[in-house]
Amino acid sequence: MIHIEWPWLLACLPLPILIRWLIPAVNPVEQAALKVPFLEDFGLQQSQYVTQPKKWPLLLAIIAWFFLVIAGTRPQWLGEPVEQAVSGRDLMLAVDLSGSMEEQDFVINGQQIDRLTAIKIIAGKFIHRRTGDRLGLILFGTQAYLQTPLTFDRKTVLTLLGESALGLAGKNTAIGDAIGLAVKRLRKQSAESRVLILLTDGANTAGEISPLKAAELATQEGLTIYTIGIGADEMVERTFFGARKVNPSRDLDEKTLTAIAEQTGGQYFRARNTEELEKIYQILDQLEPVEKDQQYFRPRAELFHWPLAFALILVTIISLSRLRWT
Repeated sequence: MIHIEWPWLLACLPLPILIRWLIPAVNPVEQAALKVPFLEDFGLQQSQYVTQPKKWPLLLAIIAWFFLVIAGTRPQWLGEPVEQAVSGRDLMLAVDLSGSMEEQDFVINGQQIDRLTAIKIIAGKFIHRRTGDRLGLILFGTQAYLQTPLTFDRKTVLTLLGESALGLAGKNTAIGDAIGLAVKRLRKQSAESRVLILLTDGANTAGEISPLKAAELATQEGLTIYTIGIGADEMVERTFFGARKVNPSRDLDEKTLTAIAEQTGGQYFRARNTEELEKIYQILDQLEPVEKDQQYFRPRAELFHWPLAFALILVTIISLSRLRWT
C-alpha cells in the first residue's frame, strides 16, 4: 500500500491561487508601436494582428505544481509486515588481542595459524548462527574497547571482528576492564538476557579493576559470564639443539577464569585446538533464549522521485516553449 509520510504538505496545493488572489497582477509595460488606421490597406485582418495567449503552459504549470507537492509529501510503498526473529538475548563477546595471541598452536585444514585467526574463523560461524540475538564486540589488551555496540546486524559484527589485529589494544591483558566494560554496556538491558563470552589465553596483567572484583559487579547486575581459555597444552618447538616440548599456555590463569564463570553462574571452557573451540560454541548455541514479544517491521520504498521527475519534465517543457516564443 502507498503511505504518505508528511500529508500536511497537501495544504500547499491551493497556495498559487492564494498568492494570485492576494497579490494583484502586474500590468504589462506599454511599448511604442506603429499604429496603422487601416489594416485592410496592408492586407491584414484584425484577427491576424491580435494574437491570443496560449492556455496550455498554464495547464502544465498547474500539473507540475501538483506533482511537486505530491513529491514533498514523501510518498512511500509499504510492504507486508515481516516478523523479526528476536530471541531476547543480549550477547557480548570479549576477545583478547594481547601479544600472546600470536602463538601459532592451532591447526585448520592442515595449516598452522595463530590463536586470533582461529577465534575469527570459529567465532565467525557462531555469530552467523545467532539469529535473533543482539550481539556486541569488546576487544581488549592493555585497555578494553567497545568495538561494536549491541546490534542485530551480525554482518557488521563479523566484519569488525575480522578487521581486529594483534596489539591493537596493547600487548598486555586487562581481563577485569573487559568485564567491567561489558557490565557498563549491558546494565540497562533486561537482567534475564545478559550474557558475556570472554576469550583469553593469559592472566590479568593490566587494567584498573581486578577480574574477581569485576565478576562481583557482574553478579550484582545479573550478567552471566562464560570464559574460554585459549591455547594448546603442549607444542613441539624446534631449536638449534633439536626438538623440545613446551607449554604455550603456561601463562593461562585457569583458576581465575573458572572463578569468574562460577561466581556469575556461567561456565569455564578449555579450547586446546579448533575442534574443542568448535564444540564449545556448539554448547553455547544451546543456551535457552528468553521469550519476548514478537516484533514486526514493514519494508519501505521511497516513491517521491517519480512525481518529482514528472514535475521537472513539465517545467522544462514550459521553459523551452517560452524561449521559443521569445
